[in-house]
Amino acid sequence: MPINTLEMTKIFQQSLDKQMLVGATSGWMETNAGNVKYTGGDTVRMPVIDVQGLADYDRDTGFNQGAVTLRYADYKLTQDRGRTFHLDAMDVDETNFVASAGNVMGEFQRTQVIPEVDAYRYSKIYELANGKRRVTASFTPSATNILAQLDKEITTIQDTVGDAESLVIIMSTPIRTILNTVKDIEKHLDVTNFKAGVIDTKVRTYNEIPILGVPSARMKSEYTFNDGTTGGQEAGGFVAADDAVDINWIIIARRAPIAISKTDKVRIFAPDVNQKADAWKLDYRKFHDLWIPEKKLDAVWVNAGAAAGE
Repeated sequence: MPINTLEMTKIFQQSLDKQMLVGATSGWMETNAGNVKYTGGDTVRMPVIDVQGLADYDRDTGFNQGAVTLRYADYKLTQDRGRTFHLDAMDVDETNFVASAGNVMGEFQRTQVIPEVDAYRYSKIYELANGKRRVTASFTPSATNILAQLDKEITTIQDTVGDAESLVIIMSTPIRTILNTVKDIEKHLDVTNFKAGVIDTKVRTYNEIPILGVPSARMKSEYTFNDGTTGGQEAGGFVAADDAVDINWIIIARRAPIAISKTDKVRIFAPDVNQKADAWKLDYRKFHDLWIPEKKLDAVWVNAGAAAGE
């Protein structure tokens, strides 16, 4: 029986979206997008609520009238990325197409897409924090100074947003290794469940704040996202910018970053339909972006290393 390519497209898309949420170290940020409206394409609508502060109560006239404004602001998903792949018909028949295509798309997303999305998100957080002067620059962590610096930056956030705000520490893997060498560090560390939607994992905590380890290649202040067609960028993918600095860690409120990741197009064309080759054609298109509302930037702090040459 011929493969129903429309049905397979739905299955692939659902599977890839789930893999994205599980595999990305920043996948938990997508759970903050529950109130964001997405109807396809490159635009989302995000609710903005404005309210007034308290006023005096008058025993004769009662309450002062307040105003509540609820509106939706449009945001563009600036990251519009894609690739197409061919699986030769002589190598893949209908009986093993599903397994072969699934392996190709899964490996592509695991090794290329997920690292790129992570890298973009962390560099975007750095950009937003730097714009608000909420970055510690040129800091070199060591076993003797890392705890004091962490405590200082956590206190800076909590002094503004309060102790009740749930925080997360996103830490580069080499820096996490330094943290583990601190004398008597075990009395500061524990293990907890970190839940992101339907995904539940165990992570270590520092003074009850979850620590999420991230490969250092994804923790840079700036990247070049290759277009895949010009300027020697045919390979596509991403690379750290020449003047990028290492991000040691990010301390952020769990509810602050709002991330969207949509596998907007997964298309499958059978060899008889593909006009360019006698091959199965797989098209993959990804829209994604990250925002932090202005009011929540006080709940963000980034610690970064020295710039190249310093």
